[in-house]
Amino acid sequence: MRLYWQRRTPQGPLERDARLLFATRAVRMFGYGLISVVLVLYLASIGIPNGQIGVFLGLTLAGDAAISLWLTTHADRVGRRKVLLVGAALMVLAGITVAATDLLPALLAAAVVGVISPSGNEVGPFLAVEQASLTETIPARERTRILAWWNLVASLSTAAGALVGGVLAGALIRSGWESAAAYRAVVVGYGVVGLVLAAMFAQVSAAVEVVDVHDQSVRRRLGLHRSQRTVARLSALFALDAFGGGFVVQSLIAYWFAIRFGAPPGVIGGVLFVANILAGLSALAAARIAGRIGLVRTMVYTHLPSNVLLILVPFMPTFELAVGVLLIRFSISQMDVPTRQSYTMAVVDPDERSAAAGVTGIARTVGAAAAPVISAPLMGLPGLAALPFVIAGSLKITYDLLLFQGFRSVRPAEEGGGGPDPGPTSGPNGLAPP
Repeated sequence: MRLYWQRRTPQGPLERDARLLFATRAVRMFGYGLISVVLVLYLASIGIPNGQIGVFLGLTLAGDAAISLWLTTHADRVGRRKVLLVGAALMVLAGITVAATDLLPALLAAAVVGVISPSGNEVGPFLAVEQASLTETIPARERTRILAWWNLVASLSTAAGALVGGVLAGALIRSGWESAAAYRAVVVGYGVVGLVLAAMFAQVSAAVEVVDVHDQSVRRRLGLHRSQRTVARLSALFALDAFGGGFVVQSLIAYWFAIRFGAPPGVIGGVLFVANILAGLSALAAARIAGRIGLVRTMVYTHLPSNVLLILVPFMPTFELAVGVLLIRFSISQMDVPTRQSYTMAVVDPDERSAAAGVTGIARTVGAAAAPVISAPLMGLPGLAALPFVIAGSLKITYDLLLFQGFRSVRPAEEGGGGPDPGPTSGPNGLAPP
């Protein structure tokens, strides 16, 4: 890999950029984990009622989605580094505003305009733009493997941030700080993370930008031109998958374990911690499997059994068996993530990559948002608590079958066989003939 980068640019900025993009995602996900632990606790401690906290969280997700859609669909034309810097500035804005005031209008404005993660998951324009930028810095044949490590780094960083946020707040409270002040210190730390992120993005070189921009006279929609239909189909499928996954988000799985088996929060937290570690590690196997059978087949063949296991979880008669099936499911459930990201980058033109990642990411966010409204009431009804697992698994299996039917013959260039590695950005649309 080093020789490849040196051949393209003797000064080696691409290798440096790839390392920087790994580091920026680690720092950002640490920040998201940091604030996710204390955000609601902080808002409650400064006197914000529960109903208004719900509005704040809803506006946070809606605002992030709207701003991210605009930024990611324009990033390949206005500059990826500029968009990343804007995103970091919005993180700082959110952290400072939330820490500095208890006025609801100001907090709601920060929720809409700023970038803040109430769940520890990826928000803002970063994922799509970094994903596209990273793709510019690596050979096509290495893309899936490197994205797998990139996702593992994110999982571990989020876990570390959540641990630090909880430990720091607890330590400050035990040392005599009022709870609001202790939580505020963590929120300020989130703003500092945004500053660090901005300084790191400023060091990224121009090598991550699009080199050959498509003819600007070509009509675009949401930053896309040739690949509009492909991205629309993928977005619809990814939204279906995310809608299914939304029926069993982690907080609802924790709730199910509590009401089904009476498991205490500490035990549930330990189970989910192990599950997330297994999920992150599972992504590493994806690249090797994809190298043998292809990206689409890897997505489908690993996703199908994980969804069957998901359906089986609520029918296990004991806590131990339910946990065992869930952990086996998590150990293969994330193999489709780096392959999905790699495939999306491969089947669009280089100057559409940020937009494609942004549009498909927003589709997943919107798809996932509606499901908990349906599944949460079901889990509280006797005899229906298993239904969300069944619905989730069934919808996700449907997604797998539709994805395989629609895209099994659409192969990236690196799966075409023959000839040298075409590189990360060569070839029209990055596709080989089916």
